[in-house]
Amino acid sequence: MAMAFKMATEGMRVKQECLSSFMEMKWQRVSRYVVYKIDEKTREVMVDKVGRPGEGYDGLAASLPSDDCRYAVFDFDFVSVDNCPKRKMFFITWSPTASRIRSKILYATSKQGLRRLLEGIHYEVQATDPTEMGFDVIKERAN
Repeated sequence: MAMAFKMATEGMRVKQECLSSFMEMKWQRVSRYVVYKIDEKTREVMVDKVGRPGEGYDGLAASLPSDDCRYAVFDFDFVSVDNCPKRKMFFITWSPTASRIRSKILYATSKQGLRRLLEGIHYEVQATDPTEMGFDVIKERAN
């Protein structure tokens, strides 16, 4: 595999570590979430933070900056209504109102390139403030 994947829009590249972190989370379950950011100077999507296996949704929410955009993937385990253990993967686009307009546009136009590489995502959530991506929203979408 190439060291970086070319995105269709904006000429963004996705570093190999992005796909590797996602695959480790998906198959080996070494983390609960991965946060991605775009480095505007190198024009690459890279891993910002990887959540430890014991960290939950609160850790993910705390790792998102209040003044800059990010992408995140969250691995949600739950028990369904028929008492069956289930697992759903969420792709979250975090674009807070306090972030710069340029950053919002860059993340919006580059999202699909990263999203296409991460196979196995069940749901997508777009949020501009914490209430739009609260744990209750995630639980509701998963059921």
